[in-house]
Amino acid sequence: MEQEHKGLIGKCFGSTTVGPRGQVVIPVDARRELDIDVGTKLLVFGHFGGRGLIFVKVEAVEELLNIMSRRLTEFTKLLKETETADIGTEKEGNRG
Repeated sequence: MEQEHKGLIGKCFGSTTVGPRGQVVIPVDARRELDIDVGTKLLVFGHFGGRGLIFVKVEAVEELLNIMSRRLTEFTKLLKETETADIGTEKEGNRG
């Protein structure tokens, strides 16, 4: 059962300390595994009721938004097809 949730919870790469200028160092294992290099843009989200932060690569968010946009286009097309079919059915019902 524990294995099923591993991907949902994530992986702990260690700890870091906030420096005097508000900076944190991302552990080297995390940078290597997640391909985070100098200049990688990260979005920072508050989480856990204001008690935590989540860092997400901008490119990952862009990819997610692109997938959602494509799916939304497909969904919109499906809705239009359904509405057209419903209108056709209603017209046939009014004839009889």
